[in-house]
Formats: sequence, structure tokens, C-alpha cells
Amino acid sequence: MKNRILLNLIGLLLICLPGYATAQQVRKEVLFNDGWTFHKGDVANGETVDFDDNNWRKVDLPHDWSIEGPFSQEWASGTGYLPGGIGWYRKTFELTPDQRSKILFLYFDGVYKNSEVWINGHYLGKRPNGYTPFYYELTQHLNKKGKNTISVKVDHTKFADSRWYPGSGIYRNVYLMAVEPVHINVWGVTFTTPEVSKTNASAQVVVSLTNKSKKAAEIEVRTELRDKQGKTVADSRQKVRAKAGKEANASLTFQVKNPELWSVDAPDLYELYVASYVNGKKTDDYVEKVGFRSFSFDADKGFFLNNENIKLKGVCFHHDAGALGAAVPEEVWVRRLTSLKELGCNAIRMSHYPHQDYMYRLCDEMGFLVQDEAFDEWEAGKNKWIEGWNVGKPGNDGYHEHFAEWAERDLRDMILRNRNHASIIMWSIGNEIDYPNDPYSHEVLNTGRNPQIYGKGYQPNNPAASRLGEIAKQLVAVAKQYDTTRPITAALAGVVMSNYTTYPDELDLVGYNYQEYRYGEDHAQYPARIIYGSENGKGLDAWLAVDTLEHISAQFLWTAFDFMGEARSWPVRSSGAGLLDLAGFPKPDYYFRQSLWSDKPMVYIATSKMQQTENERNRPLAPVWNWTAGDKVKVSCFTNTEEAELFLNGMSLGRKPYAEAKARVLEWEVAYEPGELLVKGYQDGKEVTQHLLRTTGAPYAIKATVDKRLLKADKKEVAHLVIDVVDNQSNTVYNAENEITVTIEGPGKLIGLESGSLISHEDYKANKRKALRGKLLAYLQAEQKKGEVKVTLHSPGLQPQTIVIPVQ
Repeated sequence: MKNRILLNLIGLLLICLPGYATAQQVRKEVLFNDGWTFHKGDVANGETVDFDDNNWRKVDLPHDWSIEGPFSQEWASGTGYLPGGIGWYRKTFELTPDQRSKILFLYFDGVYKNSEVWINGHYLGKRPNGYTPFYYELTQHLNKKGKNTISVKVDHTKFADSRWYPGSGIYRNVYLMAVEPVHINVWGVTFTTPEVSKTNASAQVVVSLTNKSKKAAEIEVRTELRDKQGKTVADSRQKVRAKAGKEANASLTFQVKNPELWSVDAPDLYELYVASYVNGKKTDDYVEKVGFRSFSFDADKGFFLNNENIKLKGVCFHHDAGALGAAVPEEVWVRRLTSLKELGCNAIRMSHYPHQDYMYRLCDEMGFLVQDEAFDEWEAGKNKWIEGWNVGKPGNDGYHEHFAEWAERDLRDMILRNRNHASIIMWSIGNEIDYPNDPYSHEVLNTGRNPQIYGKGYQPNNPAASRLGEIAKQLVAVAKQYDTTRPITAALAGVVMSNYTTYPDELDLVGYNYQEYRYGEDHAQYPARIIYGSENGKGLDAWLAVDTLEHISAQFLWTAFDFMGEARSWPVRSSGAGLLDLAGFPKPDYYFRQSLWSDKPMVYIATSKMQQTENERNRPLAPVWNWTAGDKVKVSCFTNTEEAELFLNGMSLGRKPYAEAKARVLEWEVAYEPGELLVKGYQDGKEVTQHLLRTTGAPYAIKATVDKRLLKADKKEVAHLVIDVVDNQSNTVYNAENEITVTIEGPGKLIGLESGSLISHEDYKANKRKALRGKLLAYLQAEQKKGEVKVTLHSPGLQPQTIVIPVQ
């Protein structure tokens, strides 16, 4: 995974095969991230070739200027109290000799937002949506043997335009693609599997081509399917004719005997190779990972993958990663997704917009089922909180301003980019569009149960709820125009209202957000409706509603990770809804969920001081064994083993069967004494796992571990440095908040420091930060030079540490 060659310009996340990675490769696709200049603020004539940008800041993409701060109360709580504004980017380049006779495309995976692009002063276009990929052809405006200048203006002036942190700038990858005049179109391959079983699978490959030459061409399209050993298991060829300047489509089919089926536990993939030939000469080619799997949803029986009935143990998340903002290197998400696998998670909701291109490939490779989502609002704007969630007067800026003109194209492009991914099982056309009175309303809001509602009762001056069904019908038709192999869904927040419209009937699957209480009664009233939990809280009852009801197939927790924005009042600037914090460190809730979802034996203990008046449901838990002598402490144990036994300083405090756990949690009441608190988990009478807490002393030293022994000199690879404040016995001191400075020497750089704090206003681009709960995470990135990166960690009063990482 670490040495993967990215060739994902066309959104299909292409990976070179060994036989096509050198001279045989016709299509030339390169990351176009390096060597840009950036200016924050508007300028006049920034698109002109002779504009002087020598004083502009040099940056490599992806780049998010909002995360550079500073945090300020003058900005919006919804977007994390970070600034928006206008930014300009420019890049000058020359064509290589082999590019001069080619057709060139410039592809952006996402620019937030209102991007406008010029090449050599020629206007290429505008894209308001900040999450949707887009591309432009450059060919006719290029200087074949001279310098070429790309200029990009990004306008995020309306900073309070989102209910979460969106970032600002060219915050995703950019690619330059050079193809022959006769070529496969961008997003020009469709791979479907009409028949899938353990003994046989059929596949159809539709290839869209363009002939930009000056004469008609007879094009031979060849496809091969190769297994993970590189062996060709099927192939097909077809000839089509394309007039000069016109397009043509080829449709090829093949059969695969005894296919390796893709699943969440065994995400087996094949390599689909597609090439075009004219007069025996190859004109284009690329490779894409694809998979064979069958799936279906049933109104009574739930979800089936490869004819096996399974529950979707899902999570929602946003695209940011704390200190890195929205410009997140791929390996950061590899670490995060690995944590979700260890949790027992098997499904992901990409809330509430298309995510980074590499995310879908990672889900294919790691075995996650995916709901891909297009919009958080349609024609009318939602509340965007400025002073804090549900505090003060909200703003109303947002995507709705562009919906009428751009929605169909944005939905189309999301599907075209991602439709060949084995992991994706549904398309969502909207999240909480029907949130009662935000903005749509209906008379039924004067009665009944409305767990989620803005304002009181029916609001006659708001848009009528009937519009929900009308717009949904249009969007569903668009989605099915480009993919009929997956169901269309939406996440409904106001089912009580939407049931009085045609909205649910337009959907193949109806997602319910935080409305588990309706599962039974709506199933009885609408027996043909396929219902699932599209967004859910982390309480046990919400999971039992899935686990015990056969017709409910899924739960998607809000959220997997803490995220920037959707904040409470200042100084809080991030949401703490996650199972893991902004640094990706697990919280106690993570382990409780693991005890419910994971099949791997686990046990975990956390403690809280007992108080007679305390509400136990709100009792804060922490993995600590530092209390005052004589304190009565409640020890809570999360486990999926048959029995657990607690020991204090080697003495057993009793073994308890999991079957007797109250609310799936085993508990002991313990009189505190310092030392070691150990829990052991037993299966069939044998110890299979344990978890230990120790009484810790004062902060003494810095202890750091890094997840890589060496780095590649490619300006892309990232190492995670986990920094702990420890006592003189090397135990992490949970309450330590020492400020730690990170100094880098050699061919590497520090790209972020994250503690997980939701209220810290420290500079995210500084090389120092306070620890939280005794921990800190540093993101290190190699530069394009060999040598050694020397990382020195120091803090007043603590023993320092130095780590050396080779760069090769």
C-alpha cells in the first residue's frame, strides 16, 4: 500500500501494472501538486500571464489555508471559528517533448470553493461546489515549446456557509493527463457485474472514447481481467468506428469461473486493463481495481452480501483530520481506517459530500461497504450556526445558492467518478433535507412526536414539505441515468413529516436519522419500505434496535472521529462526537463499541469516582488508576469474552460472567489503593486477553514511537509520531498537559501537531503544542531528498527524546 503508484486522474484511482508502467504506458498521468505559488486575498489581473507572483508564498498541494488560522470568535462556530476569504494559486510549467502532440487535461479532485481556472489567460470555467471533482482540457491554449501559466481563484468569502469545517483552497490532489487524440474519456469506463455467484460471474465493460483526430478511425478496444497473481482470467475485444471529432462507445463482456468474491472480510480485487488501438497502435490504456460481489436489501430480512445476511456496523465521518484541516495525506486515512477495522466497523457513510478520491480505493482494498452522499441541502438553505450550535441567529449561506444550476451535474460527476468501486453499495441524494422547519415545514408538525425540530410547530412561511418528493424524483432520475446497479437513498431527519409527502416513495432505501422508535411502527405501516439507520447515536438502545430487528440492516454512528466545526459556543471550536479524537486516539466509547461489534477477544477497563448523587449515565470514564486513598471507585469493563476477572495488586476482586452484565458493561465497586488494576478476559475458561491500568507518578520524560522505520524521498509519504508524557516508570501520565516542542533537522518537515483538544486555539502550524491526556500526535513528511530526519522532542522539566528516521 505504501509503495502504490497513484494514477487516479480520472477518478477511477488507477494503478499501473508492472508490464505497463514504463515504455508501454501510453496514457501519461502525473500528480500536479508541486511548485505552486499562493496569495491569500484578492488581486487584480491574477489570471494574466505577465502577472508578477514572485512575492507570493510557495506551496505544494493539497493546501488548506483556513487551517492556518488564526482561530477567532469573529468567524463561525459551524466552520470551526476559522477564516474563509479569497485565495489565488498560480503555477508555471513547460510541456515535455512527449506531451506536445497530446491532448492535455487538468483534473482537480476538489477545490473549496467557487474555483475559477485560467490557462495562459484563457478562462476555462468555474465550479461552485467545493467537493466535486472536475477537469478542463488545456490543449488549444497551450504554448507547445514555452512556458504555460495556470491561475486559480478560490472564493470562500461566505465563510459561514457550512455546518462543519469545509477548508479553503486547492485542498485535494491535482493531476495532469496527456492522451493521444484517440483516447478513452475521463470517467469513460463502466464496469458492471450482471451475474455473480461462487461458481461464475459475468462482467460488462462499457468504454466511452473520443476521436479528436482529423479523420475517422476504426478503434479496437481490448480488455483484460487479471487476478491478484497477475494472471489473465478473462479478456474481450471489440471494434468501433468514430468519426473525426466524435465519440463512440464499445460494450464488451466476459465470464469468470469461480471468481474470488469481494467481501468485508476478504476484499479480493481484480485488475481491469482497458486499451484502445488504431491500426494496431495503442492509443490509450489504463488499469483499474474492480471486484465481484452481489448485494441486496430486503424490506423484511435486511442486507445480504454474496447471499449472506449481515448487519452494517457503520460510522459517519467528515473529511478533515484536525491539525491538517481538509488537506489530508492518504496515509493519515490509512491509519484512521485501520482503527475502524480494529473496532469491528464494516461500513462507512461519506457524510455529507463526495470525499477524497483515494478514500474509495482504500475502502475497496480494506473491505468497507460505502454509502456515497451528494448533498446536505437542496434548493433552500439550512441554518448555519455562527455563535454556537443552536445559539443566536443562524446564517443561511450555502450550496443551495447553486443547486438549481449545478445539482444534476454535481450528482452525475460523483457517480461517474466512483461507480466502479466494489465498496459502494448505495448513492445518497441528501442528508436531513427534511429536517423539520430547517427549512421545510408541514401541518403535521403541530402534532405527534418530533424528536428533531427547529422552532415550534408548523411554519406556514417556510417552503412546503411537498417539494421534497418533487426534487427527490428529479435527483433519483439523474442518478439512475448513470448507474442502475445500486439503490438510491437519503438520510431523513423528519420522517414524521416526510411520510406525508412522496419523498420516501421516490427512494429505494429510506434512511432514518435518530428515529429508532419509528422502526417497528413504520415497518408495519409501510411494509414494502426498506428502512435502515442512516445516522445514529452511540447508546446501546440504538444498536439493539439494529441487532434485534431482522428488517433493520444498518447503523451509522455519528461519528467515527471528532471533527472541526459544528462547534458549541466559543472557545469550543470542534465537535467531540467521535469514538476517536482529532488525533485518532480512541476514547472509552471506542472500546465499548468494539465490545459490541468485534469478534476478536477484547477487554478494557475505565474508572470513575462514585458519588451518591451522580447520574450514572453521565458518569465520565477514564482509563486511569490515580485517585485519593479511601475513594470509592467504580470500575467499568467492556468486553466480548464470556467472563472477566478484576485484580487489584494481584488480588482477585471477583470473576463475572458477561451474561450478567448490566447494559453490556461489567462493573466492580473498588476501594482505591495505588498500584496495578488488571482485568483478564476468559473464553472457554482460558485467558484470552487482558488490560492493565497503573497508578502513575509525576511527568518525567517524553516517550515517542513512530510507525515507520524509513521514509521515501517523495514529498508524499507521512509518518505518525505518537508522543507520550510518561513518569519515571514509562507509564503515560493521563492528566499531563506539558507543552512539547518538536524540532526537525534533515530532509523532512513537520506538517501538523494534534492533541485532540476541542478548545485549544494554539497555532496549528507551530512546532509546539500542549499535550492532552498525556498524548500528542506529530505528522512528519519526507522531502524529495535522501538523508536522515532527526526529530528532537523537548519540554521544560521533562527528559527529551530524539528519533532518527532514514529517508531513501
